[in-house]
Amino acid sequence: MNLYDIWFVKIKLNNKLKINLLNKFKASKAIYEYCNNNLYISKDIEAERKIKLLMKNQWDKDELNKYLNVLEDKEINMVLFNEENYPIKLKECSNAPIALFYKGNIVSLNHYRSVAIVGSRRCSYYGENISEIISRELCEKEVSIISGMAKGIDSFAHFGALKNNGFTCAVLGCGVDVIYPKQNRELYKEIIKRGCVVSEFLPGTEPLSYNFPLRNRIISGLSEAVVVVEASERSGSLITATYALDQGRDVFSVPGSILSETSKGTNKLIKEGAFPLTSVEDICNLLNIEYNSNKKDKIRLDKENIIKLDKIESKIYSIINETPMYIDDILKYSNVDIKQLYEVLFELQLKNRITCLSGNYYVKIANSI
Repeated sequence: MNLYDIWFVKIKLNNKLKINLLNKFKASKAIYEYCNNNLYISKDIEAERKIKLLMKNQWDKDELNKYLNVLEDKEINMVLFNEENYPIKLKECSNAPIALFYKGNIVSLNHYRSVAIVGSRRCSYYGENISEIISRELCEKEVSIISGMAKGIDSFAHFGALKNNGFTCAVLGCGVDVIYPKQNRELYKEIIKRGCVVSEFLPGTEPLSYNFPLRNRIISGLSEAVVVVEASERSGSLITATYALDQGRDVFSVPGSILSETSKGTNKLIKEGAFPLTSVEDICNLLNIEYNSNKKDKIRLDKENIIKLDKIESKIYSIINETPMYIDDILKYSNVDIKQLYEVLFELQLKNRITCLSGNYYVKIANSI
């Protein structure tokens, strides 16, 4: 990384033209020299002269040195489109960025299979649980998890990978030195330690709304498939799904309740031809990844867990399932005293068997999908 690289990335030209120049001249310094000589490579000399002048006029050594110092001080790296560590999957896309700024280990993006998990910022407990489960099981297959570090589904997808010592990559809609949202500061730090954070935007770029649709093409471009867990009809996740289809990626959508606002987008995707995700095995089959469900082991473990519950706890636990259940309905089916029921529900929460949702609803914590 040098002044010429930073200058070339900062130039306000479309990425396709930049990539063509880089492919032609191989290095940003050679492109700078081309801007300052009388060489012309196209038939339209006048148009080319204007482009060369535009590029030449954007050379400001003092400003470029400031950027270089920022990158060095904040330990931010940069990889150009034609360099070895540039993600291979992204390079295959026609709308790939000319460069990526990153913190962490970008090399592993070329060493692992990868799947994107995206969804609503205002997700339900169902969405949180499902995104973590998908992430966890894919990491067990040595598949890296790509997402956008947004609130909601994205965050839980990253958490699922980190909890299971998997590799995860966060694609930001701002500079890699800008933590957004701020409450994800610790998640950001952990991703850098055990994965990587990438962005096409210059350091210091604020998380402006129009940046996020642009970054979504990178999320899908880094992945072999995109999983949409929850999404409203106007969710940015649907933009990611559209990019994925344009890039030749497979799109999976997790079915949801027809009454849920955050399932309208995912159910619509299925209606329009996306693969309905009913198991992580669906992803593995499509991507030719060996899948061993170990169902016998899971059944044995489930039985052992039930044995650890006393008789009344087992009874209540068997009534509750993965669909949120209102306290009155649990009372009706269990036929126990309300005071005793609350005590048992509290014990089941302490044993991490169920969780309580707002409105006095209870739901079983699923172990697998």
